[in-house]
Formats: sequence, C-alpha cells, structure tokens
Amino acid sequence: MHKILPNLIVLILVNCWVNAQTPQVEVLVDTFIFKKAPFKQCHASTLVETTKGDILAAWFGGEYERHPQVAIYTSRLTPFGWSAPEQVADGQTAINSISYPTWNPVLFNNAEDELMLFYKEGPSPSTWWGMLKISDDDGKSWSDAKRLPDGIIGPVKNKPIRLKSGVIVSPSSIESQGGEVWKSHMELSNDEGHTWEKVDIPSGDGIKVIQPTILQLGDGTLKALLRSDQNYLMESTSSDSGKTWSETVKSKVLNPNSGVDAVTLNNGSFLLVYNPTEAGADWADGRNKLNLAYSEDGENWEDILKLEGEPEGEFSYPAIIQDSQGLVHISYTHNRNTIKYLKLRLSK
Repeated sequence: MHKILPNLIVLILVNCWVNAQTPQVEVLVDTFIFKKAPFKQCHASTLVETTKGDILAAWFGGEYERHPQVAIYTSRLTPFGWSAPEQVADGQTAINSISYPTWNPVLFNNAEDELMLFYKEGPSPSTWWGMLKISDDDGKSWSDAKRLPDGIIGPVKNKPIRLKSGVIVSPSSIESQGGEVWKSHMELSNDEGHTWEKVDIPSGDGIKVIQPTILQLGDGTLKALLRSDQNYLMESTSSDSGKTWSETVKSKVLNPNSGVDAVTLNNGSFLLVYNPTEAGADWADGRNKLNLAYSEDGENWEDILKLEGEPEGEFSYPAIIQDSQGLVHISYTHNRNTIKYLKLRLSK
C-alpha cells in the first residue's frame, strides 16, 4: 500500500500537468460569411490577415464544382460583419470565349506588402494549372491573372509559411500527372514568391497523399500533415528548411480522405482542424463531423472543440490562422452552400 501510493501521486501530478497545458477555448464569433450569394454551391475557403489587420476570406463558387463558370470570390470582415461576396477571378479566356472552372484559392502576404491570391484553373484537378493575382491594397483591387510556370501549381489548398531565413515554403500536390497519381510536393521561393523551386515529398508504394499543411516545430524541423487514402493523416518532416523531406509515415490522426489545415501558434503549440472519422464507401462519408484539436509537440493531438457533428451533412476543407493579436480564425465549407466562420480566444 505504501509503495503504491507514491506512484499514484506521481500519476495524478502528471495528469494534472498534461491537463494544465490544454487551452480553454472561448468562441467569440460563430457565424456564416454569407447567407445569400450569386451562386448555388461553394467550397475551399482560405483566410488571411491583411496589413491593416482585417480578415479577408476567399473561396470558389458557382453552379456546382467543375462547372465552367465557377469563379473565385472574396469577403472582408468589417465591424458590421462580413461584406457581400465579390467575384475577383474566373476562368474566362479570350480564345473562342472558352471558360474554365476555378478552384482552391489560397491567400498569402509576402514581405513586399503584396497580397497574393493563388488559385487553380482548368477542367479538373488532374488537368488544372496554377494562377496568381496580386493586390497592393489588401485585396480591394487585383492585378490581371498570371499563369504560374509549368510544373508549379502554387499552394494547392493550404497557406504557405515564411521561415526566419525569408524562404517561403508552399504546400502543394498533383492529383494526376505523367502517370503519377496523388503525389505531394513543396514549392520553395527565395524571392517573395516571384520564382519557385519544386521539391518532392516521397511516399511509400501505393500510398496516395495530397494537400499538405505545415507545422514549424520548436527545433526548426518542419512537419507536413497530408491528406491520404490510408484512413489517417500521413506525415513527413524536413530538417533543412524544406529542401528535402522524409518518406511519409502514418500519423496518429484519423482522416476520411478529406482536407485539413493546421497552424503553429505564437507560443509554439499547434492547432489542427480535421474530420475525426474514417473514410466510407462514398467520398463524402466521414465529413459530417469536424473538430479542432490541440498539440504541444505536433504529434499527439487532443480534441478541444467540436465544430460540427450531424448524422448527415458535409463540413469540410477548413482553413485556420492566428492573427497579430493572438486570436484564432477558422473557416470551412458548410453543406456546400455557404462558408462557416469562427473567431476564438485561447487561454491556459
């Protein structure tokens, strides 16, 4: 009895320490970015804090995914709520008035006070190409669209990160190209996104991975979490600022073959938004639940907020950022007809 008691006390103290690390979540705003829009369906939102401190969102919307008139829309968070959706990019061409669908916008601020809008254009994810628009007034107006160089897709779903060295690491992937199917890579830039170098992420035989999101670990290591066909997120690490990556291995996080996003917080811990389920017979199976998880080390995750959970419905393709005031912003597809938005405050 006396020998067991000290061990029990140690176990209790350890559990108390672990629980003390888990942040408390205060939901400050829980709303939809829009309720009425000039499109029937929407998907794949992205968030950024502008140089003025505003939050800007973007997504694609149209009759349905793959429809040739699907366009990129933005909305700005103001003191009066979200502004009405504004179309800022489309796939209209000057050749025979052909129009292509657009996909997966990603917003990113470079260090030259340029707000970059990356998006994809083309008939399908297996044949699309990367596009870019730039704004020098925080997204109020945009340059003409520019096609990215062959082989460079741009960030395919999730935001790039900038390292202390100034290198931008952009998470990307292809769904079909040259006989390869579902392969992930990083695109590196040393000149604020004007030119890019492609770096592959190796995966095991038969393992499909796309849409990485990047964590910055305390020792300088980069960790990519990747959507996969393995019922779990896969992960890969880089110890040389993204120049080379390890072969992907299975993480501890369930994933029903659906997009996720994560963020490295100012204090060095991490948040992840994901569907906490396994894949089903249909591609949308498992997307009826969406959670926010917290990690101290980027490996072990604890759910801290249930965002969605219904027998039916699709809640998917999240985006997450932390602003300059330390507040956390999340957006995601809500049943394909609007974009949900939350603002959170975390405290120990």
